[in-house]
Amino acid sequence: MTVTKSIALFALAAVFEIGGAWLVWQGVREHRGWIWAGLGAVALGAYGFVATLQPDADFGRILAAYGGVFVAGSLVWGMAFDGFRPDRFDVIGALICLVGVAVIMYAPR
Repeated sequence: MTVTKSIALFALAAVFEIGGAWLVWQGVREHRGWIWAGLGAVALGAYGFVATLQPDADFGRILAAYGGVFVAGSLVWGMAFDGFRPDRFDVIGALICLVGVAVIMYAPR
C-alpha cells in the first residue's frame, strides 16, 4: 500500500509541476497571457505541498527520485499536449530514470 501511495503521489506531483511549468511556458513564450502564467505558478506551489505527503521522510531521497519521474513525465506531457514525438534515446533515457526512481525509493533498506 505504501508503494502504491508513493507512486500516486509522484504522479500527482508530476501533473502539478510539469503542468505548472507548461502553463507558465504557454503564458509567456506562447503569449497566452499572465492568467496562464499565474495558474502555472499556483500549480507549481501545489507541487511543493504534494511532495511533502510522500511516506518517506527524507527530503533528498524524495526529490532525487522525483527527478526521474519528472524526466519521464515531461516526455509524456510533451506527447500529450505539444505533439512531441520522442525518439528511442528519449525513451531509453526515461526508462533509465524510472529504474533509478525504483532503486532510490523502493529498494529494501
